[in-house]
Amino acid sequence: MIQPFDAQLVRQVEGRRIISAGASSYGYDMRLADDGFRVFSPIHGREIDPKHFDESSLVEPPLRETEDGSKYYLMPPHSYALGVTVETFKMPRNVTGIALGKSTYARAGLLVNTTPLEAGWTGRLVVELANLADLPLRVYVNEGIGQVLFFESDEDCTTSYEDRGGKYQGQTGLTYSRL
Repeated sequence: MIQPFDAQLVRQVEGRRIISAGASSYGYDMRLADDGFRVFSPIHGREIDPKHFDESSLVEPPLRETEDGSKYYLMPPHSYALGVTVETFKMPRNVTGIALGKSTYARAGLLVNTTPLEAGWTGRLVVELANLADLPLRVYVNEGIGQVLFFESDEDCTTSYEDRGGKYQGQTGLTYSRL
């Protein structure tokens, strides 16, 4: 259902503390990947139209590194960004997930958009991020960015996301708004 999968909550990698990732009580702390992170910018785009998405409205910030080897993107104040998870999810027909933000980031001003992972959906999850703070905010890669909570039904759904040909089915990287 989740690849790669950490069966326990990971809080340390190579001797350094990280924002937790892996299996939790009733969910999974997903990680932000270091490929496909983009921030909306008015430099090239004039507006955002979800029906006719213009990729030039996004810019890729540089991937930075701390002294201890942690890598991160720096989100400008009051900015909005798109990222993608390290993990690929394959949702069974009787399970739906809801992705939420982590309190560690929320306390720093980062809003992670609530996103459903519908029964039958497969792919890497695109994560929508908003820096609500008045200061630039570090968003660490290969560390926890949010948590998926899972809800299991006693029976399979009648029509899954895959059955209806969902437009984000099978996404393997950053996928923009589609109509």
